[in-house]
Amino acid sequence: MVTEQNLNTAQTGNESLLLAIETSCDETSVAVVRDGKHILSNVISSQIETHRKFGGVVPEIASRKHVETITVMMEEALEQAGVAPSELSAVAVTQGPGLVGALLVGGVAAKTYAMALDIPLIGTHHIAGHIYANALVHDIVYPCVALVVSGGHTELVVLEREGSFRIVGRTRDDAVGEAYDKVARALNFPYPGGPHIDRLAIEAEEVIELPRAWLEPDSYDFSLSGLKSAVLAAINQSRMKDETLNTAALARGFQESVIDVLVGKSMRAIKEFGASQLLLCGGVAANRGLRAALAASCEAAGVPLLVPPFALCTDNGAMIGAAAHLKWKSGEFTSLEMKADPLLSLEEWSVKPVE
Repeated sequence: MVTEQNLNTAQTGNESLLLAIETSCDETSVAVVRDGKHILSNVISSQIETHRKFGGVVPEIASRKHVETITVMMEEALEQAGVAPSELSAVAVTQGPGLVGALLVGGVAAKTYAMALDIPLIGTHHIAGHIYANALVHDIVYPCVALVVSGGHTELVVLEREGSFRIVGRTRDDAVGEAYDKVARALNFPYPGGPHIDRLAIEAEEVIELPRAWLEPDSYDFSLSGLKSAVLAAINQSRMKDETLNTAALARGFQESVIDVLVGKSMRAIKEFGASQLLLCGGVAANRGLRAALAASCEAAGVPLLVPPFALCTDNGAMIGAAAHLKWKSGEFTSLEMKADPLLSLEEWSVKPVE
């Protein structure tokens, strides 16, 4: 059995074959990833249809769905990859952050599999996974800056070396994805609302101007609660005046306000920290308006923009395999006593520097 005493004796290096499990929220995903870059399989079971009727993710239902599908997903991932369990180097799993019940399902499955096969376990940070989804399709050059935009996270992260994370800016209230869903709900769009806002904003010919929350001049933090309130005020004002609301113009105003701040702070961080690249990551990285605005600004600044393909922007096992490979290379494995950690620190998860 792989224990704390013999973890350090496991074979490590640049070559690995990882079974990677992601169950942090409402997708059950299992992947087989070779050497942190090559996806042999990446199967995903989405729960969007289940949660849509509730207008958002219901944690208890999400956990139950993970329990129902995790075993089948593990078997399917191995079968699609053409890999036998005995060939695996380690089992990686999202340890946090995320919904605690959902994390527990993946954690128990991963620990059981690692113990049965007598191979290491690698507890992995969910946001590190989103960032290193870029490594599955790009060569990352350091130092770089990562803009993380998802349903639960909005952060600017500086990576001075491989596997090193320093958060320089974060949201003080709503995350970008969360704000999109709340605005979409106010406009009577179905869950998830982000794609509907993005489509309307791109197609709109008019715009309702909304405020930008830049905060303090030197701050890299974000705040979306005021913008969300401005959207609700515009909706209520149109109702009080019995006027037809230009929904597309309001969606465009909201999206442009969000994008201006995200792009502005990202470009300032690139300059201040001497970044060689900007990495866009997280579920909102699929937003076409944000991609286009960042691409234009990065081109003007002469800085490459790295963005994963749409399939790797949302939660998936392959990204967990990419991040876990960093820990494999450094020989940093996780005890089988690992607990789900909904507040797991990205900075503390950083890979130890080579001495």
